Amino acid sequence: MLPSPRLAPGPDRRLSVAPMMDYTTRDYRYLARLISRHTLLYTEMVVAQAVIHGDRERLLGFDDAEHPVAVQLGGSDPAQLAEATRICTDYGYDEINLNVGCPSDRVQQGKIGAVLMAEPDLVARCMEAMARVSPVPVTVKTRIGIDDQDDYPFLQRFVARMDTAGCRSLTIHARKAILSGLSPKENREIPPLIYERAYAIKQAFPHLEVILNGGLRDLPSVLHHLDQVDGLMVGREAYGNPWCLAGLDATVFGDPAPQPDRHQVARAFIPYLERRYAGGCHPKHVLRHALNLFQGMPGARAYRRHLSENMHQADTTPKVFEEALALVG
Repeated sequence: MLPSPRLAPGPDRRLSVAPMMDYTTRDYRYLARLISRHTLLYTEMVVAQAVIHGDRERLLGFDDAEHPVAVQLGGSDPAQLAEATRICTDYGYDEINLNVGCPSDRVQQGKIGAVLMAEPDLVARCMEAMARVSPVPVTVKTRIGIDDQDDYPFLQRFVARMDTAGCRSLTIHARKAILSGLSPKENREIPPLIYERAYAIKQAFPHLEVILNGGLRDLPSVLHHLDQVDGLMVGREAYGNPWCLAGLDATVFGDPAPQPDRHQVARAFIPYLERRYAGGCHPKHVLRHALNLFQGMPGARAYRRHLSENMHQADTTPKVFEEALALVG
């Protein structure tokens, strides 16, 4: 399959791993980068106000090996988002993404996420303020609609406003968001997926880069979507089974370099784990992201059990990972 050509500036977005709270930490991203050299990796969402006033190294720090890496910001104040964007670009991120898709009650209270779909002019002002201070692309991640504002004309009007604001890359989670009565997990499962809406947006706005998100599992079998859109963003599948990214450098990006096996990836992860440990990070914070690395392989259950039972102990060292690796065939 020949993937769609790149249209927007910045990193290659033909395949990316979605921003996921508590999951796409710097430690997961380092592991994912060992599996795939080209997949674009996103941070967890970070709130603009926290970037400005909080512990920036904890919120934004990353390893140079993670490139290409994008940061997702949450907020609705153009001035705050512009300042947070300036800080993030100083950190060296390859893209700044604005969250207009998260449906959780907690972020709605801060006027963050999918609730902003109802105010496209405000989103446009935020984008414009961010783009003015950013040397890297500013992009948007959104849903196909919210509550009863869920028909195609609503989405088309929203995208048209992003277009006039200068957005050139838009990621569309192909479900609407229900802003009250559903948990974030239910909002990822109950509203139906309507991939055709994203296809239609690409047809209506051919000059925009359209990235499809939502329900993309069993990666080789979903690559056919690249016939209709410019890229795919994978979420929970890439976390629950990180090895699903293996081989896609060749399939999606055309990279002929050999793919390392899982043991090679695990061995390459050890020096990183040791560096983080030496810097004061407890192994459990790093190793939780490697629990599913050997999913489906002989010994995977014993490997996972050994990590689960030992990595949380106060006196744990990186050696627990090597012990677990010895249990995998």
